[in-house]
Amino acid sequence: MHSIGRSLKRLEDRPLLTGAGRFAADIAFPGQVTMRIVRSPIAFGRILDIDASAARDCPGVIAIWTAADVADLPPIDFRMTKIDGLEPYRQPVLARDFVRYVGEPVAVVFAEDAYAAEDAADLVFCEIDDLSARLDPLAAPGEFAPGASALLTEPAVLRKSYGDIEAAFAQAHAVIELDVAIGRHSGIPMETRGAVAILGEDDVLTLHGAAKVVHYNRDAIARMLGRDPAKLHLSEGHVGGGFGIRGEIYPEDVLVCAAALRLRRPVRWIEDRREHLMAANHSRDQRHRMRAAVDARGFILGLDVCFFTDQGAYIRTHGATVSDLAAALLPGPYIVPAYRVEGHIRLTNKTPSGTYRAPGRYETTFARERLIDAIAHRLGLDPVAVRRVNLIPEAAMPFDRGIDALGTHVVYDSGKYHDLLDRTLDHLGYPALKEAVAARRAGGEAVGLGLAFFVEKSGLGPRDLARVGIAADGTVRIVTGACSIGQGVETAMAQICAEILQVPIDRMTVIHGQTREIPIGFGAYASRVTVMTGSAVKLASEDLLRQARSIAGRLLQADPALLDYRDGAFLHPETGASVDLAAIAAQSAERLTGEGLFETSHMNYPYGVHVAQLRIDRETCGVTVERYLVAYDIGRAINPLLVEGQIVGAAVQGIGGALLEEFVYDADGQPLATSFADYLMPTSREAPPVDVLLREDAPSPLNPLGVKGAGEGGLTAAGAAIASAVDDALGRPGLVARLPIAPNLLHGALGDPAGR
Repeated sequence: MHSIGRSLKRLEDRPLLTGAGRFAADIAFPGQVTMRIVRSPIAFGRILDIDASAARDCPGVIAIWTAADVADLPPIDFRMTKIDGLEPYRQPVLARDFVRYVGEPVAVVFAEDAYAAEDAADLVFCEIDDLSARLDPLAAPGEFAPGASALLTEPAVLRKSYGDIEAAFAQAHAVIELDVAIGRHSGIPMETRGAVAILGEDDVLTLHGAAKVVHYNRDAIARMLGRDPAKLHLSEGHVGGGFGIRGEIYPEDVLVCAAALRLRRPVRWIEDRREHLMAANHSRDQRHRMRAAVDARGFILGLDVCFFTDQGAYIRTHGATVSDLAAALLPGPYIVPAYRVEGHIRLTNKTPSGTYRAPGRYETTFARERLIDAIAHRLGLDPVAVRRVNLIPEAAMPFDRGIDALGTHVVYDSGKYHDLLDRTLDHLGYPALKEAVAARRAGGEAVGLGLAFFVEKSGLGPRDLARVGIAADGTVRIVTGACSIGQGVETAMAQICAEILQVPIDRMTVIHGQTREIPIGFGAYASRVTVMTGSAVKLASEDLLRQARSIAGRLLQADPALLDYRDGAFLHPETGASVDLAAIAAQSAERLTGEGLFETSHMNYPYGVHVAQLRIDRETCGVTVERYLVAYDIGRAINPLLVEGQIVGAAVQGIGGALLEEFVYDADGQPLATSFADYLMPTSREAPPVDVLLREDAPSPLNPLGVKGAGEGGLTAAGAAIASAVDDALGRPGLVARLPIAPNLLHGALGDPAGR
């Protein structure tokens, strides 16, 4: 029986399809208190007074807190990419002295129900002395706060390099310069954030609604509360999407826990959509200035980059993660023998930023692939040929990039980049497709093709633990430290276990996101679960099987090494007698349990190609994506159907970021996209059919499954491919230098095809 590689139906779906799902908003307890946040109405100002007297008189109000009431709570600390000197820029749970963005929590209301809480929150008056908002990340750095000259709005500059960049430019046939930008986006899950905390009779505080990194968040919140982590449990239920934005520690998570301890009652907070759009992490918002030294073939001899990240008002839990990944992975799949990058992290009076699916790679893939297209245009070469001449050859794998990312040395573990490019073009029938598109263009249609290559990162360590147990009735229980945000964790882990134990996955239960169940867990982020948790499940399953084989040898009175194993049972090779795992478990004094700890010091690197075919309506400037292909090599697919689902969903997100989505602000720092009427996302009407060419040609040598992550690559090159296709449709190379692609840009190009 083989389970890996089969498109089995998801174990997760039955409760969701039958209405039995339990999301944060479904959690309720008798006597619970509703929490409501009072948020800053201005982008930057000095807090003079917060008057809550009228609010306290409202019926049903239990308590109202301001910063003075939570002065014992420290700012929220970093989870990743800590850099010395960033600590003063962390966010407090309630604004102290200054407000720094519209939507920042300044007070919190606790009431008997949601209606009373909202009415009271409207009566809290914030007297704030307006200050000029800083909104341009490219402006010269200034003071973080008036009079605080030691703290600047540029808290860090990241620098990475390898090779002789000066020599590269000295011998260049040509130097290509390009300035590109990408707007402010965010993951917009179906389920907004939510947190419900309850203190048990055993003095254990349980936080429901957790996601993504429950063990880390347990420890971090416990430190902030001065509480023993053993007295805090985080419980993940069903999660309506993550995308990097969900599951980090926000002020509301800490406030809910603190309130449950102080009020000695359950406390519930559920975010509305407007709050989510103005207060949950934003992302992207980078500008790249690039110079490439190239030879006559378009081969990049050296690449010099300076980029700016608009971090927003504070540095949240991700620290410098996005900028660090952008700096390290910008060269992508290309050789680039000399590279120098300088990444400026800038603070503005906007919602703080964090990670969002393919953080740093969506941005830099757009920048790099636009540069490749510019090189091809400048030298009069075919863009595919320029990519081909720059791709890292298979013989160079593993390829040491010479820099680090997230504290890990970047070494591409395996890859057949040229082969995947050839397979992609063959799959499309590329020459004939180009001719057909050109013929339509000659007939007056604005139709074009765009192609972009990318490298992703996945499998971030350092370790993961899993336990696999079998009961006397034959059911299998898999306990992991992973979290599930909709990506099919339960099914994938069950399939890995089933591959070893040779029992059907419908006999398996997978536990995740529960800190009381397992001591080690690193959660779900950075496309790590299948690589890290999956490898741990494999090791745990093998450990259980070793134990079971020893017991089976005793029961069958045979040398355990000589026993055959098939379909969940051991067979005596001579007598034909057999004993299955359930019977072996019944003979054990306790549940038969195997344990697996998988550790790694390196990430691995899946890779792929995006191709977009689109048409632009000459009257409305509307863009219709007619065809979209993602070719992706992930080493090994546990469940191809799940992988394809991840790729298709991610591609739609990427197309949204290329054509529709952007957070914009007015001159005073007021957000102008706080509803779905203004923050536009692709619907089923805008989502094209997405063709997936899934490849398993370059398994990773860094884990026992050979797998690489699949969660982000469907998004990574979407902006680049769409931009290239728009250029092609309008016959204007280099037209698109910013995402999202605004209709007025297309209108101007269509009205002036000569580019005047």
